[in-house]
Amino acid sequence: MSSYKRRALIRRILLTVLAAVMALTFLMPILLTISNSFMTQDEITANYGVVFGTGESQGTDPTGRPRAETHYISQTVNLKFIPDMVSFQQYWTVLLNSPEYLLKFWNSVFLTVPIVVFQVLLASFAAYGFSRYRGRVREAIFFGYIILMLMPYQVTLVPNYLVARWTHLIDTRWSIILPGIFAPFSVFLLTKNMRRIPNSYIEAAELDGAGEWQIFTRVCLPMCKGALISVAMLVFIDYWNMVEQPLIMFSDAEKYPLSVFLSEINSGEVGVAFAVAVVYMIPTLLMFLWGEEYLEEGITYSGGIKG
Repeated sequence: MSSYKRRALIRRILLTVLAAVMALTFLMPILLTISNSFMTQDEITANYGVVFGTGESQGTDPTGRPRAETHYISQTVNLKFIPDMVSFQQYWTVLLNSPEYLLKFWNSVFLTVPIVVFQVLLASFAAYGFSRYRGRVREAIFFGYIILMLMPYQVTLVPNYLVARWTHLIDTRWSIILPGIFAPFSVFLLTKNMRRIPNSYIEAAELDGAGEWQIFTRVCLPMCKGALISVAMLVFIDYWNMVEQPLIMFSDAEKYPLSVFLSEINSGEVGVAFAVAVVYMIPTLLMFLWGEEYLEEGITYSGGIKG
């Protein structure tokens, strides 16, 4: 083996080891959460009890249970990835004995799914208009979309709150769903994708007598399938993990999604927190496993040619 091939092999091995270490580092919290969700409460207390100290009660949480004061204790934590005894007690508590957790889960679903469906639907119409018809006015509007997209949500949070209060939508799901439906991210991404479709495809459809609706539904949407699914996945993950919007728009804790409710679990329910976190991760993991191919296609798609 020549010295060049030897150096290339060593470089490949080092890069592979580095990538494996980074992947393991990123996956470790997920693996730890899943494995610890199957531990008994006594084992969890023995491993992590030194992290939490319980003081006097500090009021109640959204479910009416006493909220304990927690503080950090500087001692060694025993991280375990394999439970001594597999137990489903935490899942039994979450799924059957404590309906408030499932209620928060469905709150997340009822907030996120409409936003994903209608944002992608409206964004596809807007993207088709921006891609098919050019002009100074349309380009100025599209530039405005870009400016809005670059702004973090915290910048528009107060205006959204004022509008929701003016329209009497505070404490309703519409105060979160409506701003989410008209978010500019999907419009920008789908417009860039539709503009890559060769004009020859559209001209061929027009020669065959296709109207705008047929061009939109039979040419543009099928060629943007990967982008549509990619956008839906990204929007779902973004709003599934939202925290600021419910905290500002809802004064009733019963309407909080699970993303907010996870932070309300007190130190005496660490095992339940692990189980709730696993349940919370399932929809995003299933969506990623289902749409991984489409996500890659949506990123690499270019003018009807995958490259």
